[in-house]
Amino acid sequence: MPDHIMDEVLTAIAALPPLRDVIAANDLGAKKQLGQNFLLDLNLTGRIARSAGDLTQGTVIEVGPGPGGLTRALLLAGARHVVAIERDRRCIAALQPLVEAAAGRLTLIEADALTVDVTALGPAPRRIVANLPYNVATPLLIGWLDILPDLESMTLMFQKEVAERLRAGGGEEAYGRLSVIVQWLCAADLLFDIPPRAFTPPPKVTSSVVHLTPRPQPLAPAEKNLLERVTAAAFGQRRKMLRQSLKTLGVDPLPLLAATGIDPTLRAEQLSIGQFCALAEALRSAGR
Repeated sequence: MPDHIMDEVLTAIAALPPLRDVIAANDLGAKKQLGQNFLLDLNLTGRIARSAGDLTQGTVIEVGPGPGGLTRALLLAGARHVVAIERDRRCIAALQPLVEAAAGRLTLIEADALTVDVTALGPAPRRIVANLPYNVATPLLIGWLDILPDLESMTLMFQKEVAERLRAGGGEEAYGRLSVIVQWLCAADLLFDIPPRAFTPPPKVTSSVVHLTPRPQPLAPAEKNLLERVTAAAFGQRRKMLRQSLKTLGVDPLPLLAATGIDPTLRAEQLSIGQFCALAEALRSAGR
C-alpha cells in the first residue's frame, strides 16, 4: 500500500469514535456465556500489538475482536491484513466502520473460532494475536498446537493462572500437562500482566500476555499422542509416585521407568520435558 494511502487509512482509524461510544451505540453489554471482557486501554492494546513482532507481512489473525480495541491497535501498528473472527453479531455490526476505515486491510468472519481453519485465512507468515475469551482460550490453544508449522507466532492473552502454566518449569506448582506440551513445541515468554480494571466489565482475575514461538523441531523426540497420554497419567495423580500414577497407562510402569533411567519414586512435577518425552518413546517401543 503506498505511503500516502497508508497515512489516509491511519488517519481514518484514528478518527473513529472512542471505544466506549461504540459499545454504547451498539448495546455491547459483555456476554458472560461468550467469555467477553473488552480491553479498552489504548496503551495496553498498542503494547500487545507491538509485542507480536513485524505485522507488515502476511496475515494477522484475531479471535474475539469485540468492539475492536486490539483490532485498531493492530492496524495502527502497520498490520498488512487482519482477519478477525467474531461469533457475536452485535460486534460484527459495531466493527463495520472500522472495516471501512481500514480500506481492505481488515476482514471480518462471523464464526466460532473453534471451528475455523486459521491456515486458510490468508498467506504466511501467519501471526495469531488475540485477547482470548476465557472460556475457550485453552481449547483454542490446544487446537493451534497441531498447526504450528503454519504459524509464525502467537501473542495471546489468558487468565494469569493459565499463562503461568504455559511457561512453568519442573518443580513449580503451575507445572503440568499444558506446560509440557506447549514448551515441547514452543518457546513461551510471559510478557506482562493486565489488571482487571483495564477491562469492561472488569474480570475477577488478572490477565497475562504470552508470546509463543514455534520451535523448528520439538524439544525432544516423541509422538504427540503418546506424550499426551504419559503426561495425562502422570499429572492425573500428581501427588503419587510415578510407579503408581503411570499404571493408568495400562502397562507395568516399572520397565518404562527402568528403560529411561527415571527414579520410580519421583512425582510428575519433578520430571523435565525431556524425561516425559523419553517415557513416551519407551511407551512407543513397548507397542502401546
